[in-house]
Amino acid sequence: MERVIVTGATSMIGEALIEECLKHGISVCAVIRKDTARKDRLPEDPHLELVECSLEELAALPEKVTGSFDTFYHIAWGYTGAARNKSTRLQSKNIDYTLDAVEAAAKLGCKRFIGAGSQAEYGPLDQEMIGPDAPEHPTTPYGVSKLAAGKLSKLLCKELGIEWIWPRIFSVYGIYDKESTMVMTAIHQFLAEEETAFTPGEQEWDYLYSKDAGRAFYLIGEKGRDGSIYCVGSGKAKRLYEYIYQIRDVANPKATPGIGKKSYGVQPVMHLCADISSLKNDTGFEPAYEFSSGIREMVRWMKEKDK
Repeated sequence: MERVIVTGATSMIGEALIEECLKHGISVCAVIRKDTARKDRLPEDPHLELVECSLEELAALPEKVTGSFDTFYHIAWGYTGAARNKSTRLQSKNIDYTLDAVEAAAKLGCKRFIGAGSQAEYGPLDQEMIGPDAPEHPTTPYGVSKLAAGKLSKLLCKELGIEWIWPRIFSVYGIYDKESTMVMTAIHQFLAEEETAFTPGEQEWDYLYSKDAGRAFYLIGEKGRDGSIYCVGSGKAKRLYEYIYQIRDVANPKATPGIGKKSYGVQPVMHLCADISSLKNDTGFEPAYEFSSGIREMVRWMKEKDK
């Protein structure tokens, strides 16, 4: 890759991907929302160009940039957050946004389109490892929309003569994670010496640090195979309560985690571990961060930010 374009540039994974691309001397066009305060997350670099374009305007993106690109990363997704499954209508708009991104990629001369799928496309699966070929039975508007966006974008890429790859993201954590996640909530509460309350935490989940996720996306762009779906995770699972204790040990070793103070929600996902064997085989990806290493970076960043 020499020149890439990235939507969702200020997201946790978008920012990490851009940092990785710049590190390898790749020129990046970062697509951001107008007047977003998050653009401060992105580094100042002569090889980085910022372009304002909302998801609703993606069809007009080729008019906003100059020159051609070789790879288009479409990471942006509308209507996320805690309420993302409250409206089927709103989630379904992302399907059109994804197809607009594919058409923009073609007009910009891109040879490869890389989306950002989700483990939600599989639905709740009771199996230890989930690979690209696992059954797809999404049960939420978000999961169904991701699945439809992936399948339709693949067909459109074929029509337009563009390579298509669909990474499916599992549980990624990092500095720019949403405040509502278990990891961010736990860090904040432990640092503030607040009382914590968690479920029994018997679920076996797979967590990947955001910098590793950004590197995985970079490697997929460089070495991924056309037509592939890749599960993006660490490939290793631990019980949630083990992760909670690791967060405690970094943020506030004297705290007593409130394990078991909360009940499980309806139909909790008990197994969520990515089978990353095809990702490793095709791209050479190996996670560089242990869970505690990522938490230490996050805690250092939070303490610096609060000074």
